[in-house]
Amino acid sequence: MSFLRSRTAQALLCLLAAAAVVAVMSSGALPPYQAYSVALAAVYTIVVLSVGLLAGWSGVWSVGHPAFFALGAYFAAYGSGHGWSVETIVLGTVVSAAALGGFIGFAGARFSTLYIALLTLAFSLVSLEVINRWTAVTGGDQGVPVAQISTLAGPLPSGGTETQLVSVAAAGVCLAIAVIAKGSALRMRLVAAKSHPLVAQSVGIAPEAQSALSFAVSAAFTGVAGVLLGLITGFVSPDLFSLNLGVSLIASCVLGGVGSVLGAVVGGVYLAWSPTLAGAAGLPQPVVQGVVLIAALLFLPGGVVPFLGKLFRWLPRKSRPVAPSVAPEVVRRAPEGPPLLSLNDVTVRFGGLKALEGASLSVRRGEVLAVIGPNGAGKTTLLNVLSGLAGGGKVEGTAQFDGKQLLTSRATARRRLGIGRTFQHAETFDELTVAENLLCTQRRITSRHRAVVHELLGRVGLAEVADRNPADLPFGLQKRLDLARAIAEDPKLLVLDEPFGGLDADERATAAKQIERLRDGGAAVLIIDHVLDDLFAVADRVVAFDFGKPIGEGPPGEVLRDSAVLASYLGTSAARTRPAARAADAPVVVRLAGIEHHYGGVAALRGIDLAVHQGAVLGVVGANGAGKSTLGRILHGSLRPSGGTRDVSAVRSSLVPEGRALFKTLSLKENLEVAAYAAGLRGARMRSRLDETTEWLPPRVRNRLAVQAAGLSGGEQQMLAIARALMAEPDVLIVDEPALGLAPALVDEVYTRLAELASGGMTVVLLEQLLSRAMATCHEVVVLHEGVVAARGAATDPEFTGRAESAYFGGEHAVALGVTALETT
Repeated sequence: MSFLRSRTAQALLCLLAAAAVVAVMSSGALPPYQAYSVALAAVYTIVVLSVGLLAGWSGVWSVGHPAFFALGAYFAAYGSGHGWSVETIVLGTVVSAAALGGFIGFAGARFSTLYIALLTLAFSLVSLEVINRWTAVTGGDQGVPVAQISTLAGPLPSGGTETQLVSVAAAGVCLAIAVIAKGSALRMRLVAAKSHPLVAQSVGIAPEAQSALSFAVSAAFTGVAGVLLGLITGFVSPDLFSLNLGVSLIASCVLGGVGSVLGAVVGGVYLAWSPTLAGAAGLPQPVVQGVVLIAALLFLPGGVVPFLGKLFRWLPRKSRPVAPSVAPEVVRRAPEGPPLLSLNDVTVRFGGLKALEGASLSVRRGEVLAVIGPNGAGKTTLLNVLSGLAGGGKVEGTAQFDGKQLLTSRATARRRLGIGRTFQHAETFDELTVAENLLCTQRRITSRHRAVVHELLGRVGLAEVADRNPADLPFGLQKRLDLARAIAEDPKLLVLDEPFGGLDADERATAAKQIERLRDGGAAVLIIDHVLDDLFAVADRVVAFDFGKPIGEGPPGEVLRDSAVLASYLGTSAARTRPAARAADAPVVVRLAGIEHHYGGVAALRGIDLAVHQGAVLGVVGANGAGKSTLGRILHGSLRPSGGTRDVSAVRSSLVPEGRALFKTLSLKENLEVAAYAAGLRGARMRSRLDETTEWLPPRVRNRLAVQAAGLSGGEQQMLAIARALMAEPDVLIVDEPALGLAPALVDEVYTRLAELASGGMTVVLLEQLLSRAMATCHEVVVLHEGVVAARGAATDPEFTGRAESAYFGGEHAVALGVTALETT
């Protein structure tokens, strides 16, 4: 049974099935017209296979394949008239089609799926024009005959039984090749590049190259099918290669199942017999094809073959417990030798914004370096610089890695240099299995590679789920897979982006042990994370960043004693307008009880009980990833919690999301009007509310209502976002990170205006990262830590300051007495 499930057995079945069809056709059991239809179905199967696998494996939809189909057919016609052998014709077709396909694939790789489709459409239109005008070769509208062609085995007359048998045999070979390719590195790398291009680059896969390669191979197979078409028809005309064929090919792929090898056979048979089906129904062929396609999309969206596969899968997958990670004990090596990585004065600019400025750091073999800092400090940009994924940023400065210049090397080359990377959200290739997520890093897969991957999966506790897709696994196991992929080739430097984020206590302990084993084995490890307890437990040294600059460095137990580091998390004292005291007996307008929320397997909030009083300014404070934004959306009502209850009085609430989420191409007035329409305001009421809201804006914004929102500064955009939320006449205003990315002067202006709203009686919920700012502007402060309420109290209570600070860092790494940045005034 296991052999029958192997790729080799499946490929043999394809060849045996083709041989059986050839035997039946050779026996004369089929009438000539039926034999011709079978051969035509075989030819179409090759084309549908080429288009379907290109879409399924590379994510590229092409309506230009009729042009490659025509290329092969006209090669056959031209070659037959000039004495070429069939081998020469096939070789010329493959080389020409692959060259054209590779060029289109490479050129289209930088565009979206829609633009690639338009590019292939343009290619098809140009090809049809060339066919019609190059009459000396193509015969133009009149077409051109295909004469007898010589082969190594003897003459091959066109339009005869021999060509039909060759077509069926060729289809069997192509299907067998496709089956073998499904288990190859080629398919894995294509799927990886399609799924996550940036992540693919981090493991050494170039998406542009994969797109070009996949298009070249697909075009070459389609060209061969064109040669076979010319041989079985004996005549080639442009009518065979119209745009209607391009659309029909895509419809056939969808009907059979995109990316399915057996589905290509279904699509090929449908394409060959659709004229007969239309004739029997007494309807035009396009009508029949449209009805079939609509029915498939409505009732069989995955295609016929995938549907039948689910229907007849009588052996359910047995769930097996995931084994804990097992690894041999490693004797720790102390950090030694010169730095493996040295960054000197590295600056990254995105236009006028400096995401990193003068960043310098080093890490040695056998050392774990933790990089900390608040949201927006430049940590992720630093990791992107190291892995070559800085995007459109202009990188300046120098970086030496193992004696080589790092910044001049391509992202795909850094894997070979010895740099492995994980991602914050465990960006796995979900269309590949767990084992294939590791195997795709290889250009050619051998039995040794499979053995190494199996051993590595055993070390991280994933051997039992090696054949499952990552999407079927809980988040903790996806994180393990992300780490396993990063260490698959024993990197010298491991760059980890929030390896503890979203994990429970046991999973964080497991991750910590894995990191320690890597360090003890001599690898250098650079980590960023907001879970400071676990981060500091594995770190040898800590570097703190803020506003793109290093601001402090030291051992884990001492770095938070640095006043600059402390201020970057908690803020500094600042005189701000505190709202008027609220009434002690103010009613509750929103009440949360036992709120839980999960994203997949990740617990974002746990056991939240919260009451928001009318006229209060409530500050919800926590580090990045603490659960503030999730809580804000639940308070607003736009996110339904996984558990617990939300009770509200007869109030309206508005949310200003993090990042403002303005409609940048609309004018300021249009942004406000969109919010008014969404709130149900019309006519005079809308105009009145628009006048009231614009009066709230500062004059420099109010006087530019016709300007696009993209033309405003960050602070002006933030005030516009708040004004847009006010258009709904809310009783409760929830503002997520209103100071994010703003200069201090603009921060003060935004908070002053929020205080004015609160003084006017509006209930305001501030989702803040800086504790000092919340203490200076709110009535009550709630501190979130890892999705739970770690502390709450009145902002004016002097004793609450210390508790809030300790809760912010989780208690273990609270700042020593006497060193605090929290001074409320």
